[in-house]
Amino acid sequence: MNVTFYGHSCFLVEVAGTSILFDPFISPNPQASALDLETIQADYVLITHGHEDHVADAEAILKRTGATLISNYEIVCWFGEKGVENGHPLNHGGSVQLPFGKVKFVNAVHSSVLPDGSYGGNPGGFVVESEEGNFYISGDTALTYDMKLLGEFHQLDWAALCIGDNFTMGYEDAAICAEWSGVTKVLGTHFDTFPYIEIDQSEARDHFTKAGKQLLLPAIGETVSL
Repeated sequence: MNVTFYGHSCFLVEVAGTSILFDPFISPNPQASALDLETIQADYVLITHGHEDHVADAEAILKRTGATLISNYEIVCWFGEKGVENGHPLNHGGSVQLPFGKVKFVNAVHSSVLPDGSYGGNPGGFVVESEEGNFYISGDTALTYDMKLLGEFHQLDWAALCIGDNFTMGYEDAAICAEWSGVTKVLGTHFDTFPYIEIDQSEARDHFTKAGKQLLLPAIGETVSL
């Protein structure tokens, strides 16, 4: 499957002819200034939690494309009050069968508040299973032993893991997460956007290589095959 990185924690996954956009934060990100938000299409928008650096462009994209929002109950309701008509709420451990495959909402250890100060519910991640492959999206999280369950109960092909440290796992903990969840290929997220989360990309890649894993850090706008 093809994955296009849009910076920070935002990327698009193409599965079975379906475009799935995660955590849209593009227009406020100076590093993504070359991207044209109007050209980004989506059939589904999946949001891990309510922080602005994960939801900033969600309303505009959802209304323009008519995409279906998948997130926790509080976030789906919040966007519903803003006129987003298509939404499906989940809570931890729950899943939904969609035309392209199955989406399950899984645990994340973080915080969540929406841009206007509204309660954002509990943060989470996603496991997506499809005929073209299965993958795990960590969202913003600390390393947690729950990640071992992902490797025990799901046959995952790759994962998108936060690696920027300070507010989330750093790349060292992300490599442990990759081992526990049973993946060898990792798309790095939540790094270098702000001074707090700047990393040495060469060191991060080397650390994953020594652990027998591959860390992918595509340029903004680049598409990779996973």
